[in-house]
Amino acid sequence: MANSTLTPELLLSAYCQGYFPMAEHRAGEVGWFKPEMRAILPFDALRVSRSLTKVVRSGQYTITVDQAFSEVIHSCAVLRDETWISPELESAYTELFRCGLAHSIEAWHDQKLVGGLYGVSINGAFFGESMFHLRPNASKVCLVYLVHHLQSRQFQLLDCQYINSHMESLGASEISSGTYDSLLQIALNTQTTFNDTTPFLSFASEQLE
Repeated sequence: MANSTLTPELLLSAYCQGYFPMAEHRAGEVGWFKPEMRAILPFDALRVSRSLTKVVRSGQYTITVDQAFSEVIHSCAVLRDETWISPELESAYTELFRCGLAHSIEAWHDQKLVGGLYGVSINGAFFGESMFHLRPNASKVCLVYLVHHLQSRQFQLLDCQYINSHMESLGASEISSGTYDSLLQIALNTQTTFNDTTPFLSFASEQLE
């Protein structure tokens, strides 16, 4: 894939074709990826342990949507030893957020941001990008909220990109790239949106080369 300015149009086109961007490291160059095996989280496969259920029901975290997108993506970028989120990517996703096509779920405790996740929404597909937590289970509670929200909006796909032990423990699994492409097309043609202000889109016009 050729390097290009990360415009909203290019990002949307990439996602519609099954690609996503990652940087080599915080200051690294951005590349495009489409793995042979793709991680997804089927909504009916979500695993919520007894202990996590207690946390969700306890109300110890206040959950909000799209109230601190910049803070969430920055925390995802810097609160770990290794990161694929470069300043260029932070800026690009923040622009997508301004367009109504990237979203964040936030967890608050004592009015402080203690966890969250963000991703990109295109019609019936949600592409999860990253999450962070400063208190136990804060990001997991955000994921539980996200799954229930996507179900309520009749979404068809929650893309997790690469499998890891954390997401696998929550119900994520791998499928082939070909199977993913088929599910993606169904999701992109599903007449729904993340919320009532999110635009429903035709496929992005700018193509990757």
